[in-house]
Amino acid sequence: MAKIAGLARIRMDDEQLDRMVPELNNILAWVEQLGEVDTSGVEPMTAVIPNTLRLRDDVVDADPKTGGNRRDDILANAPVAEHGFFGVPKVIE
Repeated sequence: MAKIAGLARIRMDDEQLDRMVPELNNILAWVEQLGEVDTSGVEPMTAVIPNTLRLRDDVVDADPKTGGNRRDDILANAPVAEHGFFGVPKVIE
């Protein structure tokens, strides 16, 4: 249990770890029980109710005061602009 807490980056003392062992065992038993359910005739789904997205046409408004085609105006506010995009520092861990 201490290894699982470490992997989850949760600090727990020995008393808390001892209390979590039965709970984790119950969770694992429940997951194992779910694995026994026959789902061969069930279609995969992302939600219980059907969802459809309301989409609009992807149209750029050519009027520079009300819509698109304002890249130069927007990039004028950028601290650094490179090749028509915002320039940002490289972030690597």
